[in-house]
Amino acid sequence: MASDVYEQLADALDRLPNGFPRTPSKVEIAILRKTFSPEEASLASQLGRDMEPLDMIAGRVGLSVDEVGTRLMGMAKRGLVRFDEQAGKPRFRLRPFIVGIFEAQLERMDHELAHLVEEYLADGGAVGIMKPQPALHRVVPAQRAVKSEWILPYDDVREILLASKTFRLRNCICRVQQDHIGRRCNFPLRTCLGFSSVERPPGPYDVSKEEALAFLDKAEEIGLVHTVSNVMKGIGYVCNCCGCCCGILRGINDYGIENSVAHANYFAVIDPDECLGCGTCVRRCQVHAISIKDGVAVVDREQCIGCGLCVTGCPNNVAKLQRKPDAEIVHPPVDFATWERERLLNRGLIK
Repeated sequence: MASDVYEQLADALDRLPNGFPRTPSKVEIAILRKTFSPEEASLASQLGRDMEPLDMIAGRVGLSVDEVGTRLMGMAKRGLVRFDEQAGKPRFRLRPFIVGIFEAQLERMDHELAHLVEEYLADGGAVGIMKPQPALHRVVPAQRAVKSEWILPYDDVREILLASKTFRLRNCICRVQQDHIGRRCNFPLRTCLGFSSVERPPGPYDVSKEEALAFLDKAEEIGLVHTVSNVMKGIGYVCNCCGCCCGILRGINDYGIENSVAHANYFAVIDPDECLGCGTCVRRCQVHAISIKDGVAVVDREQCIGCGLCVTGCPNNVAKLQRKPDAEIVHPPVDFATWERERLLNRGLIK
C-alpha cells in the first residue's frame, strides 16, 4: 500500500507543468520516500495544479477539514505543498519537484538525498524537466553589462529590488547538494537572493536592501550568472549560478539540453582587433561559449546565453553586450499562470 501512494504521488507531480518524469531505475520513488511520509504522500497525491480550499480537499480524501488542514499546513511549512489564503480561508495545491520541493530540502539535504537526486537527473530527470518549453528559468544579464536606455524592463533586476521591501539571502541548494557528492567549484554557498514587495516576518536570512544590491554586484564580480523565473511579472528571487553545480546550467553543460535555460535577449561581442587573448572571459563563461582562436577570444553566439560575465570581467574592456534585433527578441510569458498554460500545452497535457 505504501508503495502505491508514492507511485501515485510521482504521477501527480508529473501532471504538473514542471514535470517529474519517471525513470528506468525508479529512483524518483526513493526520493519521494525520503521526503514524504506515507500519509503525506497519500494526501499530496490527491492535490493538483489548482489552489483548492480545505473543504474541497477534505471531501475528496475522506478526512475532516481540521485534520486535512493540520496535515497540509505542516507540509506547507516544509515546502512540500503551496499555500495561500483567499478571503481569509486557506487554499493548497501540489508543489512541483523543481522548482519547489527540491529547493525546500535545504535544511534536510544529506549524503543519501544528494546522491538520489544526482542519479535521478542523470537517469532522465534532467531532460524530462528541463527540455520542455518554456524553460523553468531565464538568464538576466549582468546589470553592469547593459545600458539603462535599452535594457528590457523585465531584465532590470536592480529596479525590481529597489521596489521591494524585504530581502533574504540563503544558501544555494545546488551547491549544498554538490557538497555531498564532491563539488567542483569554490563559489560561496550563500548566493540565492529572495525578495518581496510585501512586508514579511523577520527571518534568520534577512538582509537589507543595500546589502541585497551590493550582493548583486558581488555575484557579477566573482562570475555568477543571474537567473530568475521565466516570467515578466511575479519574480521573487535571483539565483546566482555556476555551470558546474547549478542544475539549470548543468542542463546545458552536463545533459546537452541547449534550452534548459531561456537565453537573455542579448549576446556578447568581443573586439578582435583589441582583444589580447588573456583568457579571462573563457574562464568566466559558465557555459563554455567562448574560446581562444588565433590568439583572440571568439564567442559562439548560438551557445552564448547573454549573461554578460565576459563584459564585467574583461580587464581590457573589449567585450560588450548587444541587444538582439527585434526579430530575435523572445519575451518570457507574462506571469506564472501563462507560463504554466504554455508548458502544459507543449507537454500535451491540455489542448
